[in-house]
This record gives sequence, C-alpha cells and structure tokens, in this order.
Amino acid sequence: MSLATKPAQGVPRFDPARPASQWATLRRRLLHRQSVTALGFLSPALAVLAFFVMWPMAHSLAISFTDAGLIQDGEWVGLDNYMSLASDERFRNALGNTALYALVTTPVSTVLALALAVALNRRLPARGLFRTALFLPFVASLSIAAIAWAFLMDPQIGLVTGWLEGVGIPTGNGIDDPALALPAVVLVGVWRNVGFFMVMFLAGLQSIPRELTEAAMIDGAGPWARFRRVTLPLLANTTMFVTIIGTIFSLQVFDQIYVMTAGGPYFRTESIVMLTYDRAFESLDMGSATAISWVLVLIVLAVSVLQLTFFNRRAVRY
Repeated sequence: MSLATKPAQGVPRFDPARPASQWATLRRRLLHRQSVTALGFLSPALAVLAFFVMWPMAHSLAISFTDAGLIQDGEWVGLDNYMSLASDERFRNALGNTALYALVTTPVSTVLALALAVALNRRLPARGLFRTALFLPFVASLSIAAIAWAFLMDPQIGLVTGWLEGVGIPTGNGIDDPALALPAVVLVGVWRNVGFFMVMFLAGLQSIPRELTEAAMIDGAGPWARFRRVTLPLLANTTMFVTIIGTIFSLQVFDQIYVMTAGGPYFRTESIVMLTYDRAFESLDMGSATAISWVLVLIVLAVSVLQLTFFNRRAVRY
C-alpha cells in the first residue's frame, strides 16, 4: 500500500460491508477518545479555575448566610444579611451612586470611543501616535492616575480647577465639593476607558468588508448615510461587547474613588465595591460584605443578560 492511500493511525478504514451499527459504535468511541483528549488538555486550566475562582465564590456565598467576622467563624443567620440591605440607607446610597456612575460613564465612553475610532480609521498624519496616546490611560496604573487627577482638581493648586475658574466656571472646593465630586470621578472613568473602547471599535471597523462601503458610495450614499446604514449596523457585535464590558467596569468601580475621594464627601461618591470593602475591613462584618458582593454579582449578571438579549436581536451577520 502506498503512502497516499494508507489510512491514518487510529482511524478505521472505510468498509462498505461493515454494518451501520458497527460504524455507530466506532463513531462513539472516536468521539469519546476526542473528549478524553480535550479534557486532558483542559484539566490544568480547569483545576486552576476551580481552585482560585469557583471555590472562593462558593465559600463567599456560604459566608453571606452567616454573621462571620474577618477572622472568626459565624453562626448561620439565613437571609438576614440580605434582608437588612433593604433598609440600609448607606447601601441604597451606594447603589444609587454606582448606577448613576454606570449610566453616565458607559454611554459617554462608548460614543466618544466610536467617534474617535471612525476619525482615526482614516489616513491621517501621526495616526499611530494618536492611537497610542489615547490607549495609554487604560494600561497605566489607575491608582497613580487617580492621584494625578486629584492634584489636577485640587481647589488650591489644581490646573484643571484653575483653568475652569479662568474661563468663569466656578469649581467651589473641587473634588471636596459634594456637587462636583461624582462628576470628577466620572470624568476620570471616561478618560480611562475611552482609549480601550476605541481600539475595540477600530478592530470592528477594519473587519467590515470594503465592498459594502464602496457599494453604498456607488449608490450615492453620503458619509453620514454610509455610517448610519452600513457601518453602525455592522458594528452591532462590537458595540455589544464594548457596552457589556463598559457596564461591568462601571459597576465594579473602586480604585479611582478610593484614591480620589475615599467615598466622600458625605458618601456622595461611595460605590457598592467601596461599601463592601468598608464592611469587610473597617467594620469587620464579612457576612454583610459578602452579601453586598453577591447582590452586585446578580446585578451584573442581570444587566449583562439584558444587554445580550437587546443586541442579539440587532446583530448583523455577513
């Protein structure tokens, strides 16, 4: 038998006289062998995932039904930790702050990122430099960037507050002003996320076939019509990814608030994650802290499912 006709090792040679039941058995054996091989390759990653992700999550869920402290075990209290959140004014305040932050930061970052991606997808001088400069805030340390922004918005020495005062915009006490603290934190969040989202949109724009845009140009469609009728619908999948990731980022905001305002002034910028940190490491109430964290997990899951449902109905496949 020549090499061209020799069957691959482990693969049964086709025999028309073989009964169909035997072929079905061989097919099941082959699928079983492939499954075992795949599981063997995946087992190290699955073990790490189970040990460092699934087990801590399950353990924290169990703690949320107890009155455990930071280092001592607690007694079973059932749903008391969750029920108490309904009447917890501080939790409701943190939930409102987080929701407001997400409702502003996510759409603003997405729209700005899309506009920048469309602009930088063209042939422009120093286009690579602009892309890099916009992406750098995302890879920089958020804690260090938040410290820099805190100085920039300082009412005494801040450059940003000085510029705003120079053009007649009152800044009050800067980030120490209850009315300006949350907008300042939102500004930093948008500044950090917009570069990362822009890169995602650039990847989506470059995956759109040029033939579709050229066909629209031949049909007489202007730039806005091409963007609205061709580009934007074909970016539905990218927009879904950016929106979901942006929402998750916003709901989990912690670093910049902790560094810039520490949740103040008067709890005006305290987020759910900051409240979780305070309950766990300041009040030493791990039961309440884990209950709050699981409420956040459920909120993120619900919002993500809603967004997936919304965008999947509008997804364009080509």
